[in-house]
Amino acid sequence: MSSSTLSIPTARVFQPLLRAARYKGAHGGRGSGKSHFFAEATVERCVEYPGTRIVCVREVQRSLKESVKRLVEDKIDHLTDSIVAPGGGVILFQGMQDHTAESIKSLEGFDVAYVEEAQTMTSRSLEFLRPTIRKDATAERPGSELWFSWNPRHSTDPVDELLRSENPPANSGVVQSLWRDNPFFPDVLEEERLYDLRNKPDRYAHIWEGEYEPAALGALWNREIFHRNRRSEPPDMGRIVIGIDPPKKDDEGSDEAGIVACGIGQDGRGYVLDDASRNASPEEWAKAAIALYDLHDADAIVVEINNGGQMVKSTLHSVRSDVKVIEVTATRGKHIRAEPIAALYSLNRISHVGAFPELEMQMCMMTPQGYEGSDSPDRLDAVIWCFTELFPRMTRKVASREHAPKQQNHRYDVHRRERKIA
Repeated sequence: MSSSTLSIPTARVFQPLLRAARYKGAHGGRGSGKSHFFAEATVERCVEYPGTRIVCVREVQRSLKESVKRLVEDKIDHLTDSIVAPGGGVILFQGMQDHTAESIKSLEGFDVAYVEEAQTMTSRSLEFLRPTIRKDATAERPGSELWFSWNPRHSTDPVDELLRSENPPANSGVVQSLWRDNPFFPDVLEEERLYDLRNKPDRYAHIWEGEYEPAALGALWNREIFHRNRRSEPPDMGRIVIGIDPPKKDDEGSDEAGIVACGIGQDGRGYVLDDASRNASPEEWAKAAIALYDLHDADAIVVEINNGGQMVKSTLHSVRSDVKVIEVTATRGKHIRAEPIAALYSLNRISHVGAFPELEMQMCMMTPQGYEGSDSPDRLDAVIWCFTELFPRMTRKVASREHAPKQQNHRYDVHRRERKIA
């Protein structure tokens, strides 16, 4: 193979995306080859036009392990020994949530932005990205392009409103790609698909057929509420707490530990600030909770002690002996505890600072009759405990029978101090 010639087998479904277009999108379910197509297109563009600069982004990227970097590297190894890109060619991997109106300017002059997991992209991030990637075509090379791959969640998600609405951008090409369109669909994924078809009929259409995320009938939350109140930055904050919903078991196959940071702003509204939930040992999730506590300069950690009792507090104190822990006990169902918090959302009293797709999915599966998801709502439980602590007057009826903390600050005032945000 010569250094300037690539042979890339391409599924027929992606052929419309081989033509030049300002916007290119592929949406669908698992195993459809979307990410592989755009990873190959990244390598192809760099080889065909030396000096190309491409940024691969997602809404939240805490580490390179969460990016498409490994897939792109695999394509480079498979398709060519190296990428010769004189003139400053580069491929970057970044999280959009880390950008500001000033820092996004560092991407001016890039040829392509590839947005992976685009269903999580916020309106703010799209508004930053679209005018930044703006090079005109020349006789030697095409103009800048924005590529998107995603598994749709809801018609109101910003990427769907941009590319699947009745009025998409004029110079755009969008395809739906499914597992059956992938001629390279492996046998091991076929086994996984059939398993989900038999055992997860409520989730199958979303996971494999690319249909919108199911929402429970009569759910207490909907995605429109999240989008309407989403914020890119928190205001000056008053009280901040870390909520923990410990897993029922300590082994690797147990539920996740729900670990979230929430607070009350100086404006009197509630804010979900961070989600560090994970499947981990007690020592690991305790360290993660303390790290989140330090990151947000929190005032206390609120923990449910139904599963683990005194061990939960002891585990936290083994990591940080002086951390303030408020213990709470659940005596009624999750849906009963959720209702007053859902009411705060419906009153536009709570905002999410950034996107939290796993948490928001759990919220959309909680109904007045109970949780209808196939997993455990660990993240949601942690949020509920946080806001039950932060809005005691709004949740008093439930708190009187559910929420019996051993430590309470009855002198709490949301304006008691100023916080300096670095």
